[in-house]
Amino acid sequence: MHPAFSVVFFTTATGAGYGLLALLGVLAGQGFIPPDFWLGLTGMGLALGLISAGLLSSAGHLGRPERAWRAFSQWRSSWLSREGIASVATFVPAGLFGIGWVVLGRTSGWVAVAGLLAAIGAVATVCTTGMIYASLKPIAQWHSRFTLPGYLIFSAMTGSVLLNALLQGFGVGSAAVLACALLATFAGWGWKLVTWRYNDRLEIPTTANTATGLAGGTVRSIEWPHTEENYLLKEMGFRIARKHSAK
Repeated sequence: MHPAFSVVFFTTATGAGYGLLALLGVLAGQGFIPPDFWLGLTGMGLALGLISAGLLSSAGHLGRPERAWRAFSQWRSSWLSREGIASVATFVPAGLFGIGWVVLGRTSGWVAVAGLLAAIGAVATVCTTGMIYASLKPIAQWHSRFTLPGYLIFSAMTGSVLLNALLQGFGVGSAAVLACALLATFAGWGWKLVTWRYNDRLEIPTTANTATGLAGGTVRSIEWPHTEENYLLKEMGFRIARKHSAK
């Protein structure tokens, strides 16, 4: 496979950003993290920076980026549209939470409520991202019960690792946060192994005959499907095809 770098960066950056935002919104709002100015500025800046960078990079794999706004109108049937709406809506409570923490120096009261709403929005956005892939029925490896939890686990994993590094850097780290980061990392590793094991044992009902509609005999492929690079893909699929598309 040749996924666009923007897709990889988007998934990684926003997953980590939303994971960190959710943890900051809950823990700081409940008083587990001190309302320090520099801690809040760095933490919220890192979380919102990762989210913004990831969302901006997502325009890189759109055929017509200038039409991205139209995706918001398809929220009734499109998980991509719901993702866009959730991501934008989350900025509102996240911004209020950041202002309350950094500018006003408090994380209680209405600021805590804003932090909780930001955490809910972050989780909802990650869920919509996972459902984009989990809803693709033609790809059985994605259309499974492992996809959505995997997105949530990896977001929590990267977010907790960033939070632990942040708190340790400001000298307010705790053994509980470190333990949670390690636990989330092992959970992500274990979930990935379970997912790979499931995919290896997956029996796909679709065959070459059902895909082509030819029932008179057995349809055989000259070359089996694959995900790695080879000469034909590199020369015919990428180099020559891109040369013709540029004309």
